[in-house]
Amino acid sequence: MSAEERKVIFASSLGTVFEWYDFYLYGSLAAIIAKQFFSGLDAGSAFIFALLAFAAGFIVRPFGAIVFGRLGDMIGRKYTFLVTILIMGLSTFIVGILPTYASIGVAAPVILIALRLLQGLALGGEYGGAATYVAEHAPQGKRGAYTSWIQTTATMGLFLSLLVILACRELMGPAFEVWGWRIPFLVSILLLAISVWIRLSLSESPAFQKMKAEGKTSKAPLTESFGEWKNLKIVILALVGLTAGQAVVWYTGQFYALFFLTQQLKVDPVTANLMIAAGLLIGTPFFIVFGVLSDKIGRKPIIMAGCLLAVLTYFPVFKALTAAANPDLAAAQAKSKVVVTADPNECSFQFNPTGTVKFTSSCDIAKQVLAAGSVSYDNVAAPAGTVASIKIGETVIQGYSAKGLAADEVKKKDAEFKKSVSETLKADGYPAKADPAKMNKPMVIALLAYLVLLVTMVYGPIAAMLVEMFPTRIRYTSMSLPYHIGNGWFGGLLPTTAFAIVAQTGNMYNGLWYPIIIAGITLVVGTLFVRETKDVDIYAGD
Repeated sequence: MSAEERKVIFASSLGTVFEWYDFYLYGSLAAIIAKQFFSGLDAGSAFIFALLAFAAGFIVRPFGAIVFGRLGDMIGRKYTFLVTILIMGLSTFIVGILPTYASIGVAAPVILIALRLLQGLALGGEYGGAATYVAEHAPQGKRGAYTSWIQTTATMGLFLSLLVILACRELMGPAFEVWGWRIPFLVSILLLAISVWIRLSLSESPAFQKMKAEGKTSKAPLTESFGEWKNLKIVILALVGLTAGQAVVWYTGQFYALFFLTQQLKVDPVTANLMIAAGLLIGTPFFIVFGVLSDKIGRKPIIMAGCLLAVLTYFPVFKALTAAANPDLAAAQAKSKVVVTADPNECSFQFNPTGTVKFTSSCDIAKQVLAAGSVSYDNVAAPAGTVASIKIGETVIQGYSAKGLAADEVKKKDAEFKKSVSETLKADGYPAKADPAKMNKPMVIALLAYLVLLVTMVYGPIAAMLVEMFPTRIRYTSMSLPYHIGNGWFGGLLPTTAFAIVAQTGNMYNGLWYPIIIAGITLVVGTLFVRETKDVDIYAGD
């Protein structure tokens, strides 16, 4: 590897690490952001709404891919991803100085969501530019190895965000929850300055320079990419047969695992972040391993194997995670099942984003009480008109309907009902939070590292594969869109969708059906219809 090639990989990767750091700070601090910016809602809805604001950044990523992909194919790779990093860095810095809901009311979450949208647009343009830029500098037979460094950046960005947050928590104590959470966002202005300085020193990609010198740059990359069936069908195959499955495996292994530990298993945030960070540290080198391996045996077999393992092992791995992180909860679930018996027609969707819905049916009240305690339960249908009941082990607690009752009576019944449920859960061994003394931390870290290993299998080779699927003149645009629809929509919406499934069904493992089904579809479509690309000449046909 020449000095220039090393510089290209280092500069592209470092800038992309910082951009992912900025993007994932929000996800790592979702619970605090829920309290600061969505405090007008009940706790459960505030957290889901914070996740929706997190998802907003993902939803617009494909639009960023279209806007900046077009610019990248028309004016060049280098200048386009200079613009994206400026937008990302400044948006993140502003979050650090943004007043909270308590200060400016509803304007706070509105501005926050607007900043998340800007971050999403910037990231939509960043990744495709960095991957294309590095791949076009790589010699034939080394593209998997070279681009796998770009693939480490998302994980390293997440890792960096966790480390900065942990350091700030440790140094600031309780003040972190009040105002210290702003510091990781404010630090991003320094990272932005370093990234811009390094990227200004880079030269344009040789493939783009050659194409520009020959007058072959695309005048209408969007039309060529998506208006011509020969390219559009490859875009669709790249999405369904590669990036959708890769995305859900990525977000399950790195984000859903973190939320599962803190929300469902009641592990304290510092411990959960440290264990996730340890899993990332163990797993990250395998991005390079699988990138290099893909140059030898092909990209497709590695990506499909990762999807297959995810489909087969997610349920047992997350159940083992429960047993290792919160053994008291696992024991209580095995010994004393919780069952809600209710008339299905009385049961609403358990999501109250505006905080204005008052659940009055006996079914909704029962489910709300259990959801507030993150208690996993089964549902049994009862005849029409039956008042809901909760069975914990052998104890049955009769619910109540608040319809038509005076406010004082509702308050009294609610207090009695919650007290009965809480005392019975406690008596049957359900813990209020995970006990650090009983936690099998090495096992938790091993399971998290396994989840990250699956991420490296699907993600390590994918940049090279996407670059190799499209011609130079429309490469930035064509590869960016399926990547960001896959990762922005299928992946980015995973935590919100999974938690909504859990809220509706009551079973804390049912959220896993979402990544399993999507990874299964990618496995089938990718195996049958996507061609291997490792030996493709990326300059052919330009």
